[in-house]
Amino acid sequence: MTTVGERLIEGLAARGVDVVFGIPGVHTIELYRGLASGLVRHVTPRHEQGAAFMADGYARVSGKPGVALVITGPGLTNALTAMAQARADSIPMLVISGVNQRASLGKGLGLLHELPDQAAMVRALCPTETVMDAAGLAGALDRAFAALATGRPGPVHIEIPTDVMGLPCDALPAPKATLAPEPDSAALLQAAALLNGAERVVILAGGGTRGQDAALQALAEALDAPVVQTVNARGAMHAHRLTVPASPSLDGVRSMIAAADQVLAIGTEFGQTDYDMYVNDSLPDLHAMIRIDICADQLARQPAALAIKADAGAAMTALLPHLIPKPRDGAARALAARITARADLAPLYAPMPAQLTMVEAIRSALPRAIIVGDSTQPVYAANLYYDHDRPGGWFNAATGYGALGYGPGAAVGASIAAPGVPVVCLIGDGGLQFSSGELRTAVDENLPITFIVWNNAGYLEIAEAMRAAQTPIIGCTPSPLKLEPFAAACDLPFASVAQDPAALAHALQTPCDGPRLIEVQVR
Repeated sequence: MTTVGERLIEGLAARGVDVVFGIPGVHTIELYRGLASGLVRHVTPRHEQGAAFMADGYARVSGKPGVALVITGPGLTNALTAMAQARADSIPMLVISGVNQRASLGKGLGLLHELPDQAAMVRALCPTETVMDAAGLAGALDRAFAALATGRPGPVHIEIPTDVMGLPCDALPAPKATLAPEPDSAALLQAAALLNGAERVVILAGGGTRGQDAALQALAEALDAPVVQTVNARGAMHAHRLTVPASPSLDGVRSMIAAADQVLAIGTEFGQTDYDMYVNDSLPDLHAMIRIDICADQLARQPAALAIKADAGAAMTALLPHLIPKPRDGAARALAARITARADLAPLYAPMPAQLTMVEAIRSALPRAIIVGDSTQPVYAANLYYDHDRPGGWFNAATGYGALGYGPGAAVGASIAAPGVPVVCLIGDGGLQFSSGELRTAVDENLPITFIVWNNAGYLEIAEAMRAAQTPIIGCTPSPLKLEPFAAACDLPFASVAQDPAALAHALQTPCDGPRLIEVQVR
């Protein structure tokens, strides 16, 4: 007899899933039965939030949905923060959980891990479905993967009652194919006419352009247009003459946008932490822009002269043949924006340029590494201005939803998605204490992750904000970990350096087989 739990793993494998992140429990034993087949690898985090953060990092690097497997009740509630981060950043993530037996649902019987209505709790965040019998499994998987592959990506949840997991289940049919809709050809022709008639085009590239680097570069070159990259688009067009790897919150970038006679926004939601980080409402008027986005709801939230509902890559590829290349002084405009944007950092916060040089030292020491950031000062600085040398190789949770403790789990997922590629987790001493257990997962899997801990012995960024608001500084000095014995307890090689780019680069270039921890002492 083959059970629902075993067919679940077969169904995941048939849809391209090769790894799941999860912590087993009595409510998911029957789901784990199928993992013995070896069709899908299992990675064990130390907390369910870490499982979902791992799924997030895996999805960002692999381009495939990340999958987390969690228990009923607390396992799922622990994962919700990471699911919310994935929703904010449009990351495809499937979370599969248990739920109590069918006859008990909604009755409040005081069962182990019981919630009043687990599905209703999740439904406020993302699509959810309950598999009520063996016949419902295939359809639930098809609908989940269709949601992950079409429209705006994000988390999807499937729950399976404990008394369904062990039921006999026939072999599942082949997965249903999902096809993305073709861009509207008439709308693309209209966009091409507007762009061909413009003399100073600027492209705003968001996370929707991830994985479409060649199409983005070809489009930029055809239009001779500077490309402003939000945080989730960084790494595209590294060192290119048209790249502007800087936040639209900076005055230098805004000046270039304001001088444009046509703005083309692709796959960007215009979130405040990218476009108005300092909440001064001085972003240039964009009502005349052309906007391309996969999500109709997003298109409705901002006025635009032309809104095109389409996948970013498909739209850029389809638009290219209709463009008439001509010089538009794009390289000069991009260079001026880069120079002024970087110069904008020091007036915002004097230590920021020095923090940025530390991130650039990582890039120089470990070319084409993946840098996964947490909410910490050098990440904030680089989110404002930083040109990474690997497409999709710079990401963090310091914008949008802003979940602290994201870095270690996401770095594990990223490393599993890109075997052999150096991965750096850049995290503060405060953020590390949110999710320090996930360093042990890196040890278990022998992953080439360098955990760089920016140790300023507290929540210094929050303290500075309190000081600026003339508020008493309270709660910002939690005692930091003693990192050398902590690293030893995790079986991690350890080094400690001052806030000096050369010292950090030297530590990074020291050979290491597997994960390690480097402390940067900030004084």
